[in-house]
Amino acid sequence: MNSNKTVQTVEPAAKRWWALAILVLACLLVSIDNTVLFIAVPALSQDLKPSANQLLWISDSYTLVIAGLLVTMGNLADRIGRKKLLLIGSAAFGLSSILAAYATTPEMLICARALMGAAGANLMPSTLALIRNIFIDDRERTRAIAIWASAFGVGGVLGPVIGGFILEHFHWGSVFLINVPVMVILIIFGALLLPESKNPNPGSFDVLSSLLSLVTMVSFVYAIKHFAHNAFDWITLTTLMISVIGGTVFVRRQLRQYQPMMDVYLFRIRAFTGANLINMVAIFGIIGLNYFFSQYLQFLRGYSPLTAGFAELPIAVAQLVLPALVGFFIARFAYRGSIAGGMLLTAGAFALLAYTVTLEPYWPTAVALGLLGFGAATAMSLTNDVILSAVPPERAGAASAISETGFELGAAFGIAVMGSLINSVYSQSLQLPAGVDSVSRETISESLAGAVSFFDDQTIFTAVNTAYVQAVQMTLLVAAALCVCSAIIAWFTVPRRISSVGGEQG
Repeated sequence: MNSNKTVQTVEPAAKRWWALAILVLACLLVSIDNTVLFIAVPALSQDLKPSANQLLWISDSYTLVIAGLLVTMGNLADRIGRKKLLLIGSAAFGLSSILAAYATTPEMLICARALMGAAGANLMPSTLALIRNIFIDDRERTRAIAIWASAFGVGGVLGPVIGGFILEHFHWGSVFLINVPVMVILIIFGALLLPESKNPNPGSFDVLSSLLSLVTMVSFVYAIKHFAHNAFDWITLTTLMISVIGGTVFVRRQLRQYQPMMDVYLFRIRAFTGANLINMVAIFGIIGLNYFFSQYLQFLRGYSPLTAGFAELPIAVAQLVLPALVGFFIARFAYRGSIAGGMLLTAGAFALLAYTVTLEPYWPTAVALGLLGFGAATAMSLTNDVILSAVPPERAGAASAISETGFELGAAFGIAVMGSLINSVYSQSLQLPAGVDSVSRETISESLAGAVSFFDDQTIFTAVNTAYVQAVQMTLLVAAALCVCSAIIAWFTVPRRISSVGGEQG
């Protein structure tokens, strides 16, 4: 591995925190766009008439492309400069958002969302890597990463709120147009406030490894999506084999190179591997929940888009409280206990939510959502500190890319697996009255969005409500079980303490 160090310039305190504000803004916007579309699903479904599979791809193409390109873009940031790539990505994100806002077909919207994902992949590795190089002091860095992680989680929850407010007054495409002025602000102030950092001796860019990582990630997520929606068939088998072969060749290529695109040796560090797995599970649950819960609130509880957005706000409120408490948790419970405890709290919140969705009052659901947001944010903020502390500064971009890939894969899996699982359980448990014709039966069974137009019939509404609530409960309990598993992983992989550069203690 390259032994040259990134030159770290100690910025004035005020400038450091203003720089963090710019980085958090970028993270917040990318995270918002993970979920802002969820609240617009009813409106765009009426306008574009997408199939159930197209609807999943409209939501998933964004995170899928981000996940596929993050490793490439993290290494590109190490080479050309993290600030430079951040500003380029900001401009591309704004332009692709305009294309999405004026999409006229489901296919056009899927393509526009994919372009937004490609631009978002330019933004995300740069944000975390720049934090690693701006904040040299351990305590400041821990607090900065906690704020960054909270922004990612808060953005995912604010998406439905912002989207709901916009949909009360404007066309559904307007949920993307809000990106444009924010990106203009980010470009202007980012150019003024952010320091540049990069690997001073990164070596040549590995195009083949970049293509292999993209093929591996995309084909694997597609296999999961297709399996969940269509069961195991030749398409699932083929795409899964492509992913396995691509991943095997990619890893072998990295092991042979002096300066690999992904430092797979990092996965020999138990804390690094465990922290990334925990991140994936936490974001899997939150983003997956946001995908189907907005539809549940609007279609079955009758909430307006704005009301539905505010109903999910307790997750964000709980996450905003976390940065003030992260130091206390580390001092009292250390990293291992804090992360494992956070995931156990998240598991309990998912299980509680599975019960509260059957209750008429909203406040028990609000309590469950608040506990969920606090537990997940605790785990995610501290695991990112573990990840960044395991590597030297010049590899911050590559390590951040691995961390962000875990985030985006978790988001993609959350939408694909939880979305497909809930649709599968819903269609299998749906008991429609005998008088419903075959065409209507197929439309109602395909998705909750397709069933809405039949809700004038109280018997059909009752059947759909019963089946969908059962599907929600089953999906939430699966998420709770995964969180318990991740808490066990945390206890056996995360150290009690971490050192400032590349190591664990205890």
